Amino acid sequence: MNIRLIAHLVAILVICLGASMILPMAAAFYYNDGSAPAFLISLAVTCVGGLCVFFWTRGRRSFFLSHRDGMAIVALGWIVAALAATLPYVLSGAIPGFTNAYFESMSGFTTTGASILRDIETLPPGILLWRAQTQWLGGMGIIVLSIAILPFLGIGGMELYKAETPSPVVDKLTPRIAETAKALWKIYIFLTLLMILLLLGGGMTFYDALCHAFATLPTGGFSPKNASVGHYASAYIDGVILVFMFVAGINFSLHYKLAHGNVRRFFRDPEFRVYAAFVFAFVFLVFADVYGTVYPRVLEALRYASFQVVSILTTTGFATADFEQWPALSQVILFCCMFLGGMAGSTGGGIKIMRIILLAKHCYLEIFRIIHPHAVTMVKLGGVPVSQTIMRSIWGFFLLFIGLYIVGVIALAALGLDMVTSLTAMASCLGNVGPGFGSVGPMDNYAGVPALGKWILAFGMLLGRLEIYTILVLLIPAFWRK
Repeated sequence: MNIRLIAHLVAILVICLGASMILPMAAAFYYNDGSAPAFLISLAVTCVGGLCVFFWTRGRRSFFLSHRDGMAIVALGWIVAALAATLPYVLSGAIPGFTNAYFESMSGFTTTGASILRDIETLPPGILLWRAQTQWLGGMGIIVLSIAILPFLGIGGMELYKAETPSPVVDKLTPRIAETAKALWKIYIFLTLLMILLLLGGGMTFYDALCHAFATLPTGGFSPKNASVGHYASAYIDGVILVFMFVAGINFSLHYKLAHGNVRRFFRDPEFRVYAAFVFAFVFLVFADVYGTVYPRVLEALRYASFQVVSILTTTGFATADFEQWPALSQVILFCCMFLGGMAGSTGGGIKIMRIILLAKHCYLEIFRIIHPHAVTMVKLGGVPVSQTIMRSIWGFFLLFIGLYIVGVIALAALGLDMVTSLTAMASCLGNVGPGFGSVGPMDNYAGVPALGKWILAFGMLLGRLEIYTILVLLIPAFWRK
C-alpha cells in the first residue's frame, strides 16, 4: 500500500475540512454566541496539522492508487474527519465528553441524524450550523468533494469514487471522474440553494433555512429545533421539506440526466418506479391507519403520514409528530422503512431500493428454475442482464447487513437497553436514519445509551454510510499483506 500517498491525501481532506469551519465561525461572530474562539482554534489545529502532514509526505510519490489504497483513504478519511469535527464541540463546551462529541460528529458526517443533545436550542448558533454543515459535506461525500476540487489526484480518482459512492453499481456520468464529481456537486448545490429560497418564502429565517437545507439534501435530519420540523407547525414548510427529502432519495445520476433534458429516462427508470411505488403504498397504508384514530381530518392525516413515511424511507429522520403514539401498523411500517432506504446513488442510507429489486428478482428466478429446471435465465434490470459478480456482491452485502444488525442488537441488549430500543437503535444507525423507538424515539435522543453502546452505534453509522465492505475489508489481515 502507498502509505505516504494515503497520508498525503487524508491531510488534504483535513485541511479542506478546517477551511470549511469559516462559515460556522462567521455565524458565531455574527450572533456573538461565544463559540468563535473554539472555531478559530479548531481551524488552526486542523489546518496546521494537515499542512504539517501534507509537506512531510509531499516528496517523491507515486500518483497511482490501487483499489486497496482507495478504500483505505475513504475509511481513514471519514474516521479522521469525524475526529477533527469534534474539536468545535469539545472546545466550546457545547458537548462535554469526547465520546458524546465523536458520536454527534460521526452522526453528522454519515448523515444519520442520531443525536445525544437533550436541549438543542440552548446551543450556540455557530455550533448548530457546524452540526448541520457536517451532514451537508457528508451527504454527497467529502471524498467526492476532494475529487471534484483536487484535479491533481489524476489516476486513482475512480478508486476513491468507487469506495465512497453508496451504490452497488458506480455510474460514471462523464469520461473523467473529476468531472462526474463536479457535475453531481453542481446539482447538489443548486438543490440546496433552491430549497433555502423556498423555505424563506415560508417565513423561515435565513439561518433556519440554511440549517434545514444542509440537513435535508444529505438526508441527515439534524434540526436546530428541539421539536425538529414540527416546531414550525407549517403545512407549507412540511411540504417543501417533504419534496426535497423525496428528491434527495433519488439517484443523483437521474437528476443529472433530467437536467440535460432526458425526461423519459428519468421516469422510465425501473428503480425510480419501485421507489415511488414504495412511497405511495406506505403513505396510503399509514394514512389509512392514522386517519380517524390519531387525526380526525383527511388532510391532516395525509400531511403527517406522508411526511414521516418519506422522512424515514429516505433515512432523513426529521419528525413532525411523535409516531410512537401512532397505531402498531404505522410503527411497523416505519420500522421496515428504516431498512429499505433510498435509491442507489442517492444521499440516503439503508439497503437501497436497487438491491431490494434485484434480490426479489433473484428469489423469483430461483423459484422459476424449480418449475423449469432447464430454462436459461438470468436477473435483469430494465431489460439489461445483471452479472453474477454484482449479484454475489449484493447477496454478500445483504447477509452482512443483517448479520451486523443482529450482532449490534445483541450487544446493545447486553448493555441494558430494552428490546424495542435495541432493535430500532441499531436499525436506525446502521441504516443512517436517526430516530428509532423506545428511549431513542423521535421526541427522545441517544444521551441515555451507555458509552460503549454509543461507540457500537457510531461504528454502525460508518458501516452503513460506506456500504459495509469498505470498512470490513480493513479488518481482514489479507488486506494489509503485500
